[in-house]
Amino acid sequence: MDTLRTVTVTRYMQPLREGGSLPALAEADDDFKYVIKFKGGGHGVKTLIAELIGGEIARALGLKVPELVFAELDECFGRSEGDEEIQDLLKASQGLNLGLHFLSGAFTYDPVVTKIDPLLASKIVWLDSLITNVDRSFRNTNMLVWHNELWLIDHGSSLYFQYNWEGWEKKAVSPFLYIKDHVLLPQATQMEEADQICRELITENKIREIVQLIPDEWLQWELQDETPEQLRTVYYTFLINRLNYSNQFIQTVQDATETSI
Repeated sequence: MDTLRTVTVTRYMQPLREGGSLPALAEADDDFKYVIKFKGGGHGVKTLIAELIGGEIARALGLKVPELVFAELDECFGRSEGDEEIQDLLKASQGLNLGLHFLSGAFTYDPVVTKIDPLLASKIVWLDSLITNVDRSFRNTNMLVWHNELWLIDHGSSLYFQYNWEGWEKKAVSPFLYIKDHVLLPQATQMEEADQICRELITENKIREIVQLIPDEWLQWELQDETPEQLRTVYYTFLINRLNYSNQFIQTVQDATETSI
């Protein structure tokens, strides 16, 4: 994995108002459609960093994730947009954004309708424990069914430690209690097997490789003195520390399962 492909957004098609950051369906210069996550929305580039890291770790685990691309937004783009809110968003998002390949015809995963293999469910719960993803609940599953396969989307609510750097070392080894709300928790009955498989796939080198994908452009924050490389080191160390504490994922899931019975 050297880097992601970079595309240029050529046509804004429609806003997707399900999320607070106002992503959009857009077309790029490779003639494909993408769901674009804009750095000018919501929590800004930190949402994109979480989306990038979460999505690529999921892919490394063999889970299905739409292709992620860097999406370049020209400074002239969106000037003719009539909606002022959207025009402001596009102006604030000039440069590199993040796109997810649009899965045309996919539908939202419904746990009542579609049952998931216990090992697959356990791998997804393991992933979300690693990246501290608070947003894969019954209310908002952030999973799609496409061609009879389960696809993971929207990892932007992961790695929430980054919104308050203070004490990030402790957060890396703390139990992820939000796992109690995970939509796949009842089916995640093979956590020990999932932990063994995932630990073999997610090595320290793999995490370093994924963290190195974060563009410098996304790591130049106001009120932050660290260089882009120093910030990448924090992300890397946080993930390594969580990885080395993965036996805790199993216990936390077991405790949450017992509490929900």
